[in-house]
Amino acid sequence: MSEPTSLAGEAEQLDAADGLAAVRERFVLDDVTYLDGNSLGALPAHVPARVADVVRRQWGELRIRSWEESGWWTAPERIGDRIAPLVGAAAGQVVVGDSTSVNVFKALVAAVRMAQGDGPGRDEILVDATTFPTDGYIAESAARMTGCALRPVAPAEVPSALGDRTAAVLLNHVDYRTGRLHDLPALTAAVHAAGAYAVWDLCHSAGALPVGLDEHGVDLAVGCTYKYLNGGPGSPAYLYVRRDLQPRFDSPLPGWNSHAEPFGMRSDYAPASGAVRGRVGTPDILSLLALEAALDVWDEDGVSVAAVRKKSLALTDFFLRCVGAYVPDGRVESVTPAAHGERGSQVALRCDDAGEVMKRLIERGVVGDYRAPDVLRFGFTPLYVGFADVERAARVLARTLAG
Repeated sequence: MSEPTSLAGEAEQLDAADGLAAVRERFVLDDVTYLDGNSLGALPAHVPARVADVVRRQWGELRIRSWEESGWWTAPERIGDRIAPLVGAAAGQVVVGDSTSVNVFKALVAAVRMAQGDGPGRDEILVDATTFPTDGYIAESAARMTGCALRPVAPAEVPSALGDRTAAVLLNHVDYRTGRLHDLPALTAAVHAAGAYAVWDLCHSAGALPVGLDEHGVDLAVGCTYKYLNGGPGSPAYLYVRRDLQPRFDSPLPGWNSHAEPFGMRSDYAPASGAVRGRVGTPDILSLLALEAALDVWDEDGVSVAAVRKKSLALTDFFLRCVGAYVPDGRVESVTPAAHGERGSQVALRCDDAGEVMKRLIERGVVGDYRAPDVLRFGFTPLYVGFADVERAARVLARTLAG
């Protein structure tokens, strides 16, 4: 095993050369090594003051006038346009609001409706068999609602599972347990070749790596904003609808906020044009504007998705090296792919007694999380995680496993 001083010195050199190192100062952090940004991102330091202004001035003083004067009414599309470049989309295709679960439901039902409108016989939905449970629950409900059969398949098996009956395919860009990055371009192309529609869940990729929604012709996509986008606990999710599909986007949740004349109070529903169709009810303004403030960190010089991805791969590579150097053979096993093209921004280690091990790690100031039955998850947010954090986490892990 390598000597800790050697890797610690290398971490110090890597941090000194890190072009994103200064961004760390824009977050509220302490001495804890925080590797759980893939569950909840850290707080950007300027957000509390911004939220205080929303509460005290916009709500407290302007009150109802803030819907126009403070831009509350247009916030879902305005903030969507700020998220758009982070997922490789042009403006006018992303709307922010509701939860990821609600947006999965909207997107999947709308995808099936479009497929069934293209021609008869499209009565099957494929869903990632390894998906986050909620996506599976929503897919099952959407299938019942649209008269479809639901067929769970592993992402790698999607091309061979597609057929004339396939209406829509719901996939995760990054597997939440293992950190495996799935091939969005190839899988989307395969779905299109079968005449179906692709719906992607970007919860574990947006803000951590390039997505390329427009470039790869993705039909619909959803994602949360409280992980790598640091929007805060329960911050609103987003929905992407490709521009040419927007006139055909038939939401199963038509609300007054997506009406062509929301204040017309008409009894019949007429959908608005553009991304606004993805709205439902009154936006959650406090959370929405906290998210808007959090996105300011992406305005810093040198903060780009490409730069973040480069550092993410360097961090995860270095962590795996440190684990290999410090942890005795056979004590943990990485289930995260070694190949860069197949890796998200986390490392998952299979470990006996993983729940107890993570509890002890947290007590010792290294925060990751645990997924049953035996997986330790470590998320790497390049905006505020450094190489010294990585080396310390591996060193503490080794000490913890030693008893």
